[in-house]
Amino acid sequence: MKLKKLFEYIIEKGMQQDPRGSIFVQKELKELKAKYDKLSEKQKKLFNIERLKNPYSDTRILHGNGDEDIRSIIIGIDIDVGEILLADRLIEKGEKIDLIVAHHPEGAALAALHQVMYMQSDIVHLQGVPINIAEDLISSRISEVERRLLPINHTKAQDAARLLNLPFLCMHTPADNHVVSFLEKLFKKKKPKFLGDIIDILQVMPEYQHASRNNSGPKIVNGSSDSRTGKIFVDMTGGTEGSKDIFKNLAQAGVGTIVGMHLSEEHLKKAKQEHINVIIAGHISSDNLGLNLILDAIETVQKLKVICCSGFVRVKRK
Repeated sequence: MKLKKLFEYIIEKGMQQDPRGSIFVQKELKELKAKYDKLSEKQKKLFNIERLKNPYSDTRILHGNGDEDIRSIIIGIDIDVGEILLADRLIEKGEKIDLIVAHHPEGAALAALHQVMYMQSDIVHLQGVPINIAEDLISSRISEVERRLLPINHTKAQDAARLLNLPFLCMHTPADNHVVSFLEKLFKKKKPKFLGDIIDILQVMPEYQHASRNNSGPKIVNGSSDSRTGKIFVDMTGGTEGSKDIFKNLAQAGVGTIVGMHLSEEHLKKAKQEHINVIIAGHISSDNLGLNLILDAIETVQKLKVICCSGFVRVKRK
């Protein structure tokens, strides 16, 4: 498969698993295209036209012209200069590597991470939070994240891949969408009554078993194993943590339990004030689950040799 086709497939699968629904995402792309058409020629020159077909700003081809044949990849949760050099060293030793894949965004995708956070307002709206409240709270958090990202040296890893001429991409939200979709369907099927039941469901999966053996498995951080779940909100996509002030509105919307990848102490404090149970499934383990699910989808159309690094462990599902 050509790199360009592989990337297009990643975006397609991410949209199919988007918690807002693929029709909603397609509509948003059309609305953005209408806005783009009204821009001046000067404004259009500064506009990243990738956004017109790819709704996930944190997912990009960082190096490569798209025509490269991809049969073997090295993939990790975080890819920095060290992992780029590792790939180059493996190639020197005779390993065939056609593409480096990161989960977490790098380069332009990292600089634009805040743009994908807008999807969070629609996600919490689906939980019952009024859209005007959701948009207002998320917008202030987006501005905060954008300011935090501004001074970062975004292109270190991207530059290393360019200098060594190694194709490089990152896929963040499409993989995270797969985690949300997978766990929502699983919880709907299993109908966990208590928080302990959720932990048991997670612990069946190899990714969370592996994390538990490495002392980073699923953990109840608010509530107890005997606490009843109520309405479960799987909060694992949309770039990064949303507004710390959203928990009051989630509680009013009937959310009883949040299952997330991670949560800051400030966010957790707010959740506790609103009596919302919180389970941290695990960050790297959940990232592993998302990547494995999207790789499973890719391998239905293109078999890949997968070399794992930087916290990633390949698990194939039938």
